[in-house]
Amino acid sequence: MSTLDLRGLTPAPVTPFTRDGAVDYDAIQRLGSWLGSVDGVKGLVVLGHAGEGTFLTQDEQVRVIAAFKESADGRLPIIAGITGEGTAVSVEEARRAVDAGASAGLVYPSHGWLRFGYQDGAPQDRYKAIHEGSGLPLILFQYPDATKATYNLDTQLEIAAQPGVFATKNGVRNMRRWDREIPVLRRENPDLQILSCHDEYLLHTIFDVDGLLVGYGGLAPEPLVELIAAGKAKDYPAARAIHDRLLPVTANVYHRGSHMEGTVALKEGLVARGILEHATVRSPLLPLAEGAGAEIAAALQSAELTSVVAHA
Repeated sequence: MSTLDLRGLTPAPVTPFTRDGAVDYDAIQRLGSWLGSVDGVKGLVVLGHAGEGTFLTQDEQVRVIAAFKESADGRLPIIAGITGEGTAVSVEEARRAVDAGASAGLVYPSHGWLRFGYQDGAPQDRYKAIHEGSGLPLILFQYPDATKATYNLDTQLEIAAQPGVFATKNGVRNMRRWDREIPVLRRENPDLQILSCHDEYLLHTIFDVDGLLVGYGGLAPEPLVELIAAGKAKDYPAARAIHDRLLPVTANVYHRGSHMEGTVALKEGLVARGILEHATVRSPLLPLAEGAGAEIAAALQSAELTSVVAHA
């Protein structure tokens, strides 16, 4: 498989559900078609945190990959979240993703590492096995510094140098580490595509990256494409203006008690933008408090992100 070019905006869209909790494939068609129509969108990441990927059955995961691919008429590569706990399980998951039409995989750390940490060499082995077992090009996923699943710099460098790894999605959420580690990753791996996933820290990270891989891109792709262009031009005033314009939206979506609430807020925002009819989520997610939808809609209005034409 050839290397994908994600130097731009790669949204991680939500997975829409019907009111009774089934996957809403008609809504996937609308959402994916709209995102695929935005100039500067380079691909779609499905089955991630924003997409409630671990809340789906294996059959649903496969169908969601295929549905998003169909929604964009093959114009965009589909990157599948690979989230299985065990390495062998993840290899099988990656093979199913290939069969469903995925062009790459975003590899999540084994969930047990979040609490207990990882053995030296285990992450490298995980990436190696998944690539060799599926053939998928892979994206290195750097977890927040607050978890024990965050990779030290040496581990990142070793994974980035492995065959099949072509990009990194960095969400370390520690700007001291970001400022010290990103330049080293860039120097040691010049071809590695560096993508920020700091939905709530985009201004700080936008000047160092090739693009964004963010759930935020599934709600506000138009200004984020502009933000990427400003970052690449090193135009701080323009980037700051976009940041400030989006701040009410950012606050209403991501400055909540739990980052997981961002998924619910994204769906409320997509209701306001005319893509979704309602913001149904699956347990363990819960609806937001009464009035939150109106607050999110007002924030979008203030950022001039109004309803879009619903794509068939």
